[in-house]
Amino acid sequence: MKLSPFRMLCAAGLLAILSSTMSKNPVLPLFAAHLGAGPQGIGLVGAVSPLAGVLISIPGGLLSDAFGRRRMLAASALVFASAPFAYLLVDGVWGLALARFYHGLATGIFLPVAMAAVADAHQSDRGEKMGAFSSATLAGRFVAPLLGGLALGLGFDAVYVLCGLAGVGVFLISWRLPALEEKTPHKERPPLLQSLRETLASRSILAGCALEAGILFAYGIFETFLPLVSLERGNPAWVTGALFSAQVLAVALTKPFFGRLSDRAGRTGQMLTGAALLAACCAAVPWVKGLTGLAVLAVGLGLALSVATAASQAFVADASKREHRGAAMGLLGSIMDIGHSTGPLLGGMAAALAGSAGAFALGGAVLAACAAGVFRATRNPRPAP
Repeated sequence: MKLSPFRMLCAAGLLAILSSTMSKNPVLPLFAAHLGAGPQGIGLVGAVSPLAGVLISIPGGLLSDAFGRRRMLAASALVFASAPFAYLLVDGVWGLALARFYHGLATGIFLPVAMAAVADAHQSDRGEKMGAFSSATLAGRFVAPLLGGLALGLGFDAVYVLCGLAGVGVFLISWRLPALEEKTPHKERPPLLQSLRETLASRSILAGCALEAGILFAYGIFETFLPLVSLERGNPAWVTGALFSAQVLAVALTKPFFGRLSDRAGRTGQMLTGAALLAACCAAVPWVKGLTGLAVLAVGLGLALSVATAASQAFVADASKREHRGAAMGLLGSIMDIGHSTGPLLGGMAAALAGSAGAFALGGAVLAACAAGVFRATRNPRPAP
């Protein structure tokens, strides 16, 4: 059976996020510690990959508006196919940081451009379809920590070879994708700076991006420091990987449902409710006892993430015009990655001063502040054509 472009895009997204996530959960903080990094160094390494997304997401989205989504997806596939093998050459913390930066370029281009392509093709069911695509990527995120935790028993190199095989799969699928949109004549393409200016002028787009930044700030702290908390409590690496897998499974199974709910009931209330719940789960991590408590919080945080982001990503797409949607989703990706970068970095500083409890408390507080600011600033936007 011939796969539709949407299904091919979902398959590429699954393998892309499998590769990207396996390279960091649960292996990255453990690899960094193995190379001699302390809490601040671990936070720095965790921040580098999202930093690449900050730098590349907006240009990638703008170029996809001008020259087509497929070309930019193919460019990101080249990085997915080659980046994992760079980890095999790493022998120090700074080398690991460089490998993470290069790998982050792929995700920084792929996700915003793919989400723009999905949003372009759907209006009345946009939240549901964007949620379904996100669930496909989350299927990769679900498998990755468990596979990575098991492969870690064979050494760090085994993990990154598996990441490389998944990246090659992204390359093969992406280069077989048909055109995802009608080619726009050059004279009708919006000037890149004009597209960026109109995107930055939208209060609704900026509000949705700010909330996603807070969500990723808190989640970046959670995913970076939970493996260390779990290890301190005597749990083996595969158990920590299973915690992340259970969390991502909860998101993957529910996100299309919550996306459909936001199509029918509205975006704003849903995304703020989810953000508040996520902030509470993040702050509570140091205070729960035992593996069962960690598992409940991991799944609870995943459900809160599903509620919030199923609405917030569609909220940004609704607020953007079709001809500028790549720019809007690129801006979303960039601001999200600012949150994802600063979360582990500032969380590392907080952990150095006050232990892991300080890091998790910081994540919850920052997200709560973002949600409060967005609550004051938002108005329900009309979907853009």
